[in-house]
Amino acid sequence: MGSEGDAERVVRDFCATFEKHDAEALRPFFTDDVVYHNMPMDPAVGADDAVAFIAGFFAMCESMVIETLHLAVRGNVVLTERVDTFTVGQIVAPLPVMGTFEIRDGKISAWRDYFDLTQITKALSGDS
Repeated sequence: MGSEGDAERVVRDFCATFEKHDAEALRPFFTDDVVYHNMPMDPAVGADDAVAFIAGFFAMCESMVIETLHLAVRGNVVLTERVDTFTVGQIVAPLPVMGTFEIRDGKISAWRDYFDLTQITKALSGDS
């Protein structure tokens, strides 16, 4: 198991990689058995499903940028308070998110995001 600094670096690098808008660029951050769960939805289990889920997000928007407001680490667990901003055409939709990442052997083995699904659905539809 790595240090807390290693866990923080994995998560910060992972979040920064979203700016590439390339789901495959995120694959190296995941363990093969990763569980990625957006809490309002069903979880994606395994690296292939997690990458496919993110690719679906990327297909819906021109960009997704993650701004980390706060980050806390305890052992192999990293908690983030973020604003994930999706751009779809003329719509720019910032979404407040709380995320939990569990790190195993330098990779993300679990990722849970908590957010208001109604808020992002309305914003992306242009209904503010």
